[in-house]
Amino acid sequence: MSLTTLQSPDRRTTVSLFSRLRTAKGQADPFPLYEELRSGGHVTPAPWGGNLVTGYDLCDQVVRSREWVEPDRQWRARQGESTRWGAPSVREMAHTLPALNPPEHTRARRAAGSFDRGSIQEMTKNVTTTTSRLLDTLTLQLRDGEADFNTLVSEELPVAVIGGWLGLPSADWPRLRELTHDQVFAQELLPSASQLALSDAATAELRTYFTELVRERRARPGDDPVSRWIAAWDTMEPDREKADAGVYYLAFFVLLAALETTTSLLSMATLQLLDRPRWWEALAADPDLAPAFVEESLRYDAPTHVITRVATRDGELGGAEYRTGEMVHLMVGAAGRDPERHRRAEEFDPHRKPAHLAFSGGIHYCLGAPVARMEAQVLLRELVRRLPRLTLARRPRWAPRVAFRRLLNLDVVTA
Repeated sequence: MSLTTLQSPDRRTTVSLFSRLRTAKGQADPFPLYEELRSGGHVTPAPWGGNLVTGYDLCDQVVRSREWVEPDRQWRARQGESTRWGAPSVREMAHTLPALNPPEHTRARRAAGSFDRGSIQEMTKNVTTTTSRLLDTLTLQLRDGEADFNTLVSEELPVAVIGGWLGLPSADWPRLRELTHDQVFAQELLPSASQLALSDAATAELRTYFTELVRERRARPGDDPVSRWIAAWDTMEPDREKADAGVYYLAFFVLLAALETTTSLLSMATLQLLDRPRWWEALAADPDLAPAFVEESLRYDAPTHVITRVATRDGELGGAEYRTGEMVHLMVGAAGRDPERHRRAEEFDPHRKPAHLAFSGGIHYCLGAPVARMEAQVLLRELVRRLPRLTLARRPRWAPRVAFRRLLNLDVVTA
């Protein structure tokens, strides 16, 4: 029985749908499966408890509402150590900025600061230089045949940007990049035991690395973000051990967020461009189209497809009742193509008015959104200018994930 014939999908059907999402075919194109899920209504019961939300307006409502909060340390502890919420990597993530609720979130966000226009302009110079260097390497390899754009460019640019900004030795960047790919399973929607084991090991290594980094910067402060975070935390927290923990969790989170999702944004925006020659030509003719192209890429296929929140009270969402403490999974990948919010939702159109939830919303709006946008815009402008005959060598493969999209390769050639 097809889900499209159901008014209220049963548990077996929804389980089957998520099983298909995990397959290579489902990862390559999850959107038909999202449409099946949406056909049962914008709010669907999740087989493991709580609800799945596919409607854009409802997702937007939840991320902006104070009545829906992050599944924080207290919530996770109540689920029990035998659940996925008891895994060491998952518990560690509960201390980071995106998993905090006020007043803890307010303090951590204040310590983090923000990327103002001046700092973005300064970072743009480095991004432009680094992008040019990476495209030089890509161009050289293309002379001998095909090259993996994902490995040579998308994976390299974010780690160079955030690694340089944090003042991390370039020799450490490859290992940090590998660790982020494993650690992200702690943030997946339905991680397996083996995936959580990878995440636990990666988290332990990252904890050692960044704890030592904070110790070094406290002993020898400099003109860098970590040193500034130490100074900021010291003004708010008299207990030095707690202050240093706050800095560690911030540095740990910033690396994870900057590498994983930005890498995916760069690869997927490039894939959208390669798949659509007329938009490639349009961007080459008018580089000022780059910001709109990036925003449409974020709507069309966001790096993160699921955002999770917990209810602070009993209530109703889209006609579905929920109880205090119940989870809601916002299927923002599906919401980006909600036909009730976007005309011709399946059509890629940079000229449409931007509207997406790729960076979440409300108090948890992504801290690094301006940097991710800037990296993508610089890359696309340079790409169409320098490699006008670039084409796909083959369709890419995808990592076995549901919440966090990741291309495993993006093989290209020059025609």
